[in-house]
Amino acid sequence: MVLLLKNLLFTVLVPGTVAVYLPLSIAGGEPVPAGPGRLLAAALFLLGAAVYGWCVWDFAAFGRGTPAPIDAPRRLVVRGLYRYTRNPIYLGVLTAILGWVVLYRTRELAVYGLAVALAFHLIVLLYEEPQLRRLFGDEYEAYCARVRRWLPGPHPAPAPPPPPASPPTC
Repeated sequence: MVLLLKNLLFTVLVPGTVAVYLPLSIAGGEPVPAGPGRLLAAALFLLGAAVYGWCVWDFAAFGRGTPAPIDAPRRLVVRGLYRYTRNPIYLGVLTAILGWVVLYRTRELAVYGLAVALAFHLIVLLYEEPQLRRLFGDEYEAYCARVRRWLPGPHPAPAPPPPPASPPTC
């Protein structure tokens, strides 16, 4: 029960702020434009929320933790959507932000979405990946070799090793 409450609190405070409160603030209470963008925006909101929810479930049920860095999972989560991309929670949040961009069609929301994407990338590169390497070592390295950082799909094949040097001939 405590783990559920911690996940709910984190969800409301962090993704709730980034993917709901701030985009609505940027939209400034403008009426929602009519048109087919509403349906696409709703689909993006639902997809983003479903991705986030699935990942939080895996963090709690398998990893025994939360997405919060101060209460990270105890086990490396490599199941569910983490089989396809190393950062599905961030992709879920960005999908929800894209829903706001589609709904309101404003430059400000598009710039906000790009800024959030850049911030997520920097967090992953500068904090999360080094931290996961420290915590999980070879297990995380093997995971990185199998699963791409952002876009789902086959991981590029590693470069072949250079040929062995020939012994000098006389």
